[in-house]
Amino acid sequence: MRIYLIRHGQTDWNIQGKIQGSHDIPLNETGLMQAEKLAAGMESRPVKKIFSSTLKRAMKTAEALGSRQEAEIIPMPQLIEVEFGKWEGLTWEEIEKAYPKEYRHWVTDPAQAAPPGGESQKEIINRCKAALNEIIKQTGGREDIAVVSHGATLAWLVSVMLGPDVEDESIIVENASITTVHYSPLTEIFTVVEKNDTSHMTSL
Repeated sequence: MRIYLIRHGQTDWNIQGKIQGSHDIPLNETGLMQAEKLAAGMESRPVKKIFSSTLKRAMKTAEALGSRQEAEIIPMPQLIEVEFGKWEGLTWEEIEKAYPKEYRHWVTDPAQAAPPGGESQKEIINRCKAALNEIIKQTGGREDIAVVSHGATLAWLVSVMLGPDVEDESIIVENASITTVHYSPLTEIFTVVEKNDTSHMTSL
């Protein structure tokens, strides 16, 4: 089974460096073009199911892919972006200035800290595990699928796949990127085989 992990296209808040989190920010014009380029780039990676975050920026990206491949889109609330509470709508610089104590705690001890009103690491991991278990259940681990989600959530999802001792911050970084993970239902082992492919964006 191949799992194509896809980050949504660009939004205005991406450009402005603002934390989006659970805010339902739509794709901008560039993001819509990226979604179409992504869909074209995925033609060599056929899927029948697309599991998507329910936020607009992810669903619009999933719809572009689904229309090109006539794949079923399955909305999955567990795949929404990490909730950053009162930090949403701010840049990291603004967060550090407005919430210095909480920010330092979050940076130095993320396992024990959470943004004010936001999710804890345990909550994020639990819903990523729930999403992954549901995906495996619906596919039997034998069907190539796409997962459309968000930068932070995809990074946590990969962490759940590979185990807590594996750290690789380079796996999910670009809007409309594709990271390919192989899953064996026999061994229940996940293996990253391609990271952060954006070759389909070269003409933008």
